[in-house]
Amino acid sequence: MSNYILITDSACDLSAAEVKELDINVIPITFAVNGVNYKGVPDNLEYPVNKFYADLKAGANVSTSALNLYEIEDVFRPILEAGKDIVYITLSSMLSSIYQNAKIVSEELSGEFPDRKIAVIDSRCASCGQGLLVYLCAQKRLSGMEFEELVKYGEDLKKNICHEFTVDDLGQLKRGGRISSAAAFFGSMLQIKPMLYVSPEGKLIAYDKVRGRNISVKKLKEMIVKEAADASETPIFISHGDCEDDVNMLMKMIKEELPEKKFFVNHIGPVIGAHSGYKTLAVFVVGNNERGAEREKKH
Repeated sequence: MSNYILITDSACDLSAAEVKELDINVIPITFAVNGVNYKGVPDNLEYPVNKFYADLKAGANVSTSALNLYEIEDVFRPILEAGKDIVYITLSSMLSSIYQNAKIVSEELSGEFPDRKIAVIDSRCASCGQGLLVYLCAQKRLSGMEFEELVKYGEDLKKNICHEFTVDDLGQLKRGGRISSAAAFFGSMLQIKPMLYVSPEGKLIAYDKVRGRNISVKKLKEMIVKEAADASETPIFISHGDCEDDVNMLMKMIKEELPEKKFFVNHIGPVIGAHSGYKTLAVFVVGNNERGAEREKKH
């Protein structure tokens, strides 16, 4: 077994069973509902995810807090004291200050533990995009990949994690300051569904708008099939804001063109769901991100 521990945070949206199987540590990120704080743990045991989305849909006031220096140090220090090294794959630095805080902690603790190694990888991902990156890195660790090789593998791989998603709740985008009240009102009336992706640099970019949920799901299928690197080697991860029927529709469409692909499906947890909203549907695959880079130049 390798002499390092793989860590991520609860923005990855991996299930408790997956966390156990992969032998990784997950640092819980705090979220708040109507002023009450909860820990975002795998499977959302403190606040069931179905209840979270029901409350969000009903207009609950939700927010999140980035991991602070002390929360990260409390996880790092016992591992270093036990003589283990650390690889921490964080939520995208474009969405949170967690990466920057983890770098500060790693630099401070490296001086205190000069014989230990700490690597902090900015995933440039969120939700199950981050989860897919962590999953593949954990598989390599379990197969015996050494520390330095794993860090290089993770840094290279993250550039090829493709994120495609659509947002159903324009009201949540309005509350988050992403669109105006007028745009949310008229968009909802006309059943406008934004299509978004995450660029290789970790930026959240809207590139299209379609009319109707079924059309947006079909668009997701088209984009992810184009980006998939091959038909069998790596799985497709799907995360959703409590819309399992749409997930099943999307998987059926993808399987018609990529029948050998393995799927992992999880809810978008409250940490990301607080910002993405009810019925967000996201799909992630290792693929060709050159198309994403081309789209970024246009926006």
